[in-house]
Amino acid sequence: MALRTTTFLRLKLREAAFISKALLSTNHVVLAHIIPMRRCNLACGYCNEYDHDSKPVPVELMKKRLDKLAELGTSVVTISGGEPMMHPELDQLIRHIRSHGMIAGLISNGYYFTPDRIKRLNEAGLEYLQISIDNVNPDEVSRKSLRVLDKKLRYLSEHADFHININSVIGGGIKNPEDALTVAQRAVELGFSTTVGVIHDEDGTLKPLTEKEKQIFHAVKKLGNKDHARLNWFQDSIAEGKPYEWRCRSGSRYLYICEEGKVHWCSQQRGIPGILLEDYTMEDFKREYNTEKWCAPTCTIQCVHQVGILDNWRDPQMSEAEVRQEQKKKKDKERVGEVLQAK
Repeated sequence: MALRTTTFLRLKLREAAFISKALLSTNHVVLAHIIPMRRCNLACGYCNEYDHDSKPVPVELMKKRLDKLAELGTSVVTISGGEPMMHPELDQLIRHIRSHGMIAGLISNGYYFTPDRIKRLNEAGLEYLQISIDNVNPDEVSRKSLRVLDKKLRYLSEHADFHININSVIGGGIKNPEDALTVAQRAVELGFSTTVGVIHDEDGTLKPLTEKEKQIFHAVKKLGNKDHARLNWFQDSIAEGKPYEWRCRSGSRYLYICEEGKVHWCSQQRGIPGILLEDYTMEDFKREYNTEKWCAPTCTIQCVHQVGILDNWRDPQMSEAEVRQEQKKKKDKERVGEVLQAK
């Protein structure tokens, strides 16, 4: 069963609605990545987002976090990890996202897909899935391999009623960059969209590509999803090893919520601002919206860039010191107003 026409049309309408909402107003979250467990069944050499022993976050606590995201007007919630398919109540989380009218997405390594599991995800209301495949054959860097996962991809092609994107990767110690083209071609054969990512270095920033990697990178982009290609201009600069000037809205329009329930700029800048989601206010949102991010020019994280495009044309940002100074001026003015009213 391929993605049904009715499902495809519904997803396109929902995409158009959240993009329109984002263009009309800057006072809500566009995309949140939320982590229900840090544990993963794999240990990819370039990845710093997993462990092997942490327990899943209790489902009721996860629901409270999703409720808070709904309060912040979030349009899209993507469940990530670790490996989120290992969470025993994943379907409940997807249903809870959908109950708030938010778009439900999932990022997985692909290992746990069976026909029955895919049908349960259909029933739960999953709308988007992304799987990153790093190579054709497993090696010491990554076991997210086409040879291992091809059967899972065929299951998804036959049974999934949600959009599927296969992301191939270049850089970051991947031995055979030409594997990215093989992975992308297989994705297209199966009817999936495909993108290519430049793997970040240890702190999530720029790792320039070799000449061979650049050639393959551009070949894969030609195969890929044209919508995604239009949103990933920044990758051309990254491939050339050049900084890309843009306005990162992480901490506001994009939120990364770790398993502890704290808000971070993104997966690679965990600890900033490091405020509990339950305590996150619109004052925090506005501060981060207006703050220039030091890591932005060499950032490789696709989803954060894509969200940033919505506001790149407006609201210039300030340094952290300038933002703090503006906030102090505002508070001082409010205090003066309160004193005058009291008189």
